[in-house]
Amino acid sequence: MATFCALALGAATLSAPTPASASASAGAVRAAAAKAEVPCPKPDVKPPAGRPARPVPPADDPVLRAVGGDDLATNGLIVPQGAKQPPALTATSWLVADLDTGEVLGGCGPHVYGTPASVQKLLLAATVMDKLDPKKTITITQEDLNIEPGSSAVGLLKGGKYTIATLWLGLLLNSGNEAANTLARLGGGADGVQGTVTAMNAEAKRLGAYQTHAVTPSGLDGPGQFTSAYDLALIARDCFANADFGRYALTKNTQIPAQKQLKKGGFQIQNENRLIFDYKGAMGGKTGFTKLARHSYVGAAQRGGRRLVATLLGAENNPLRGYEQGEALLDWGFSLPKDASVGKLVTPDATGTATGTATGESAAPASPDATRPAPAAARPADDNGFPLLAAAGVAIVLAATPLLLLLTQRRRRVRRRRSRSSNPQAFY
Repeated sequence: MATFCALALGAATLSAPTPASASASAGAVRAAAAKAEVPCPKPDVKPPAGRPARPVPPADDPVLRAVGGDDLATNGLIVPQGAKQPPALTATSWLVADLDTGEVLGGCGPHVYGTPASVQKLLLAATVMDKLDPKKTITITQEDLNIEPGSSAVGLLKGGKYTIATLWLGLLLNSGNEAANTLARLGGGADGVQGTVTAMNAEAKRLGAYQTHAVTPSGLDGPGQFTSAYDLALIARDCFANADFGRYALTKNTQIPAQKQLKKGGFQIQNENRLIFDYKGAMGGKTGFTKLARHSYVGAAQRGGRRLVATLLGAENNPLRGYEQGEALLDWGFSLPKDASVGKLVTPDATGTATGTATGESAAPASPDATRPAPAAARPADDNGFPLLAAAGVAIVLAATPLLLLLTQRRRRVRRRRSRSSNPQAFY
């Protein structure tokens, strides 16, 4: 009891609450937990037979769920007050955001964990695109071609010589898994592919995508591999800030060069993202699918001086395909006023810590790296000389206990829990 009292009193001195304010904080937590979630609009369709069970995600962390704004901490629908109803989608989670202002226009379970499939290739691009010279010619190895049988491939050949630019086109147009392996090998230095996967996870943390954990560079299913619709928007925002990425993503088709030394001819590939063919103002994006993840999608477009991005996870292809669900979300986003907002995309500051949440109550969680500064919401308040009166000890303990629990949650370090998943499946 003495130890417990000391801990509670210590917590009280950090933020100098009065018993009334501590009670109010505990009440706010209970009220938020009790707030009814608004169901996301869904079409009346049955899930396909034989769909695998979703992998068990990491335990929800209150801090992670509130990154970008407290209103984003929901499994249900969050849209601006007075906004028209968003489209009914099969996606288990989605988000629409402004790439320039960072305002989140709406979402469905924006911080719900999902399996990425090939949209994870955007994180690969965000991590190594600037490290590799697009004009450099490289040679494909057998290691690069070790991909899941039946999974998407560009058709690169062992011993073939291709430019880095060709590899990026193969990755983004055709979702080539061997292109992902090659780019990861080249970008990882002495550590090869694993070095790039490690760098991808570090890049996700730098961007504020704290719910993202990569296991493979291509998005092939792996135990413990997760992301969220919110995180995908952060990653996409970084990608679309890169002019090379924007050019690759808008390429409708390209020629894979002949390999004369191997006596193999060249061939053409087309962009699988139909958004760039069908949608006015399309900027590009990425498709994804595995049997485990289902359909995932990231798409962006610009109209009327606005650049919006739509992200979605866990969708089915009926009645709308993944990119069509992205188009519907973009249409909905462009229909909203320019000042519409329910949250904010955080931005990395000079120290590498993501900042820019929508409210003072939400901030980036503490990094696993102990050398990085604690996020704003987790830092102790200034000491205003709050008196510790022995006679009021019991009262302070009772009042401060809820606050202590809240502070403990907000300072908790992010723990990644690896989960079991089914065997890797073919994907694109």
